[in-house]
Amino acid sequence: MQTHRSRCPVNLALEIFGDKWTLLIIRDIMFGQKKSFNELLHSDEKIATNILADRLSRLEKEGILSKTNDPDHQQKFIYRLTGKGIDLLPILVEIGNWSIRHRPVDLKKHQHAVQLVNGGKRLQTKIRKELAEQHLHA
Repeated sequence: MQTHRSRCPVNLALEIFGDKWTLLIIRDIMFGQKKSFNELLHSDEKIATNILADRLSRLEKEGILSKTNDPDHQQKFIYRLTGKGIDLLPILVEIGNWSIRHRPVDLKKHQHAVQLVNGGKRLQTKIRKELAEQHLHA
């Protein structure tokens, strides 16, 4: 049985997402169309292989990602978002919104983040459907 520091909703979420890598991995799968270990390894933030392996395993155990064999490569896995993972979309949008307002974001390079924020719930609903097609019905 897993123990928790507390049953506070913020604490329970931070037990999963409370490090600097986990949400970046989800971001890359959600918005960067990355789906393999090697693709995730080559993100701008330069995650170490052992940390990436640990976080992918943790996200799979939590039911946020699923892992399947790559039909084109026997020694490779494909990572996809589950419904729980797709439900993180508005959280990532709001984190991006906060950063756009309060941090030195390169707005030219990250115009997609501005579009996500400005698109509101309507755009999020559209993206959620697209993510379901890519990840749940693949």
